[in-house]
Amino acid sequence: MVPGLTASNAFMSDQDSEVLTVEYFSMINLSVKEKNQTMCDRKNNAIILFCLIFAGGNACSQSTVKTSLPFKKHTLTTEFVSEGVAIGDINKDGKIDVMAGPFWFEAPTWKRHEITTGKPFDPAKEYSTSFLNFSMDVNLDEWTDLIIVGFPGTSGVWYENPKNSEGHWQKHIISDTVGIGNESPNFIDVDGDGRKDILCADSKAKQIVWLRAPTTKGSTTWERIPISEINAPGTDRFSHGLGLGDINKDGRKDIIIKSGWWEAPVDRTKPNWTFHSADLGEDCSHMHVLDADQDGLNDVLSASAHKYGIWWHQQVKDASGNIAWKRHEISKNISQTHSSNLIDINGDGHPDLITGKRFFAHNDTDTDPGTHDPAVLAWFEFKPGTNPSWKQHEVDNNSGAGLNFIAEDITNDGQIDIVISNKKGVYVFENKMKKKSR
Repeated sequence: MVPGLTASNAFMSDQDSEVLTVEYFSMINLSVKEKNQTMCDRKNNAIILFCLIFAGGNACSQSTVKTSLPFKKHTLTTEFVSEGVAIGDINKDGKIDVMAGPFWFEAPTWKRHEITTGKPFDPAKEYSTSFLNFSMDVNLDEWTDLIIVGFPGTSGVWYENPKNSEGHWQKHIISDTVGIGNESPNFIDVDGDGRKDILCADSKAKQIVWLRAPTTKGSTTWERIPISEINAPGTDRFSHGLGLGDINKDGRKDIIIKSGWWEAPVDRTKPNWTFHSADLGEDCSHMHVLDADQDGLNDVLSASAHKYGIWWHQQVKDASGNIAWKRHEISKNISQTHSSNLIDINGDGHPDLITGKRFFAHNDTDTDPGTHDPAVLAWFEFKPGTNPSWKQHEVDNNSGAGLNFIAEDITNDGQIDIVISNKKGVYVFENKMKKKSR
């Protein structure tokens, strides 16, 4: 297991230099599994640390990455228990708790409780049984439950909140006939009814589907709704890239993969949505839709799942109305950006991109480039316009992100916080930034 700090946030200081000092020396206390980090990397880290502590950060002006020191890091555990994370007020005490695989962590002290029998995994050699986590009141009993998507192609499960009773949570299979495939399932409201759904591939049937959660109190039945034909692209258990957004601005959110998009009908439960082929780049993680250049046409954001690269794909039309896509590079600073969120994190009215490195995505191997790079978590400050820009701000360099993470206000102070779980552990990053005026 990668060494690190214990489940406490007492090490955090209000002074930026002390925060950096603790985080730096935590990072250089490397395990055998991280032995391949070069001495050059360590030298560069030491130079950056010296500049930030003794020169107030002004001596390293050559850096193109701005460190977001206002994020306060809370370490819930340094054990690898899950690559997904979810949140919710589990015990109805008015505070937002964190769930990661078999455990939930009670705010504000982050005391660990078992949801089911769990154990730490070896981040260098193993995958967990918890790849993505989502939370919702599945059975409409007014208590927050946990949804877990495991290894790609396996059935999803959900655990029923025991309403403050002792013992493990009851486990339910979402569908034993659906193998949840594509490595970037979305937990999102597909049909606009106010309840989130699971958007994924059914890798057994080779179809893109969405799974509708129970709509009747006490029900435990999920409805499988296919939108593509059989043998559709993006439906392998290890396919990459999936998202939901209104590509053609008809007011309905379409389903996007890297090789095209399915046009949403008025009734989202109808099968065989119309597919439009498109080149939306390489294998990626979650895909997002926005009008980046403010030309009236919606564009697509994507980030490489196992290599370097974050891009925006510009939608362009010719005089006849034919659509083409032009790819623009945003960054190649972070490898294995296997999850992302699009949300306004600094309060300036523009949605920013948050992403991070999925540390040891393919274990301690050289399968992916940048495997042994620092586990960076970052947000990209978005400025729309004819030439849109994304300025990278580093949140942390010893955590990264998992297969999904949370970007929500969990401290009820009006600021967007970040919660992650991956092979480095489980962390909460409390947003201390001053909001920008619009």
